[in-house]
Amino acid sequence: MTDSTQKHAQPIWANIIFFGLSFLAAITLVPWYGIQYGFHFSSWAWGVGLWLFSSTAISMGYHRLWSHRAYEAHPLLRAVLAIGGCLALQNSALHWSSDHRIHHKHVDHDEKDPYSASLGFWHSHIGWLLMRRDNGRYNEQYDRCKDLQRDPIVMFQHKYYWPLSIGLNILVPALLGLAYGIFWEMMLVAGVLRLVWSHHLTFFINSLAHMWGSRPYTEENSARDNLILAVLTGGEGYHNYHHKFQYDYRNGIRWWHFDPSKWWIKSLSWIGVTSNLKKVSVEKIEKAKAETLLLKAKDRVAHLPNAEEVMQMLHDEYEKLVQHLAEVYEAQKQWLEAKKNKLIESYEQEHSRLMENYHQLRKRFEEQKASWMTLAKQYA
Repeated sequence: MTDSTQKHAQPIWANIIFFGLSFLAAITLVPWYGIQYGFHFSSWAWGVGLWLFSSTAISMGYHRLWSHRAYEAHPLLRAVLAIGGCLALQNSALHWSSDHRIHHKHVDHDEKDPYSASLGFWHSHIGWLLMRRDNGRYNEQYDRCKDLQRDPIVMFQHKYYWPLSIGLNILVPALLGLAYGIFWEMMLVAGVLRLVWSHHLTFFINSLAHMWGSRPYTEENSARDNLILAVLTGGEGYHNYHHKFQYDYRNGIRWWHFDPSKWWIKSLSWIGVTSNLKKVSVEKIEKAKAETLLLKAKDRVAHLPNAEEVMQMLHDEYEKLVQHLAEVYEAQKQWLEAKKNKLIESYEQEHSRLMENYHQLRKRFEEQKASWMTLAKQYA
């Protein structure tokens, strides 16, 4: 943080007290209670269940639906996600999305990015919530969210956010505690501990996911892919991909990538609850990976005595890869169009020809990709 910014930073005492006391209670009262009285399975089951529900609401709702408009959702799902967002206690969807859109627009900028990782782990993790910097960010806080201001569910949640959030975070564990006859245990485990755990896992995406992991899609910013964080945060840990292609409803693009939010969004689309799922083409993804690898290799070979010769080889292989990539996806486009148009003459024959052409080009691309990877990884 620059001297001028630090000079004008003001402590947000409500946040300091809340985050401080809740963290202190989680690391002292919870273990003390367990030692003194033991725990019941029901308190942990509800604690985990409420955590998964609220964290999914942040990932599916606050992040992918409202911040990035990566898909559309039925009003009933939007209402459920808004309730889960209140339970997560991370401010309203409108406020959260506004901050997040600023973050993507000015990522790593010391002054403009609200939780810039360039200012260190503490600031990006929680410091930005404890000290309000005098950068004018709140003067026009919601101007970049005109679309969300037209959503009645978002605006209802925003208007009644604090009564809803305080009520849910107290009443839900309290009622569960009374129902199971373990009031204080449920308040501590499903209330305090669940909330602290959920908060800091979300905060890790702002901090650790910009410091620890790989950058296969872009090195233009600090965001990184990290499998461990992805597992802990419902798929949000594939952060390098997300910062390169922020409007994709997926963070983990392979079917085996651990991304429950992606699976929920896709599954719900089969019954019409979600729709208009935005997805980046494989062509763009492959090209981004190749470009990033090329730039990494360029940096590494610059000091070599034969740098010019190596760079020429890299460029030649890269150009061949891009050419084959374009050919593959043009052939795929023709093939898919032919499948849709069954009225053309000799459809079966034409379809077979296009399919064979596509597979041949795909094979050539895979061979070129292997050649490119072998060469680039020698230097990257």
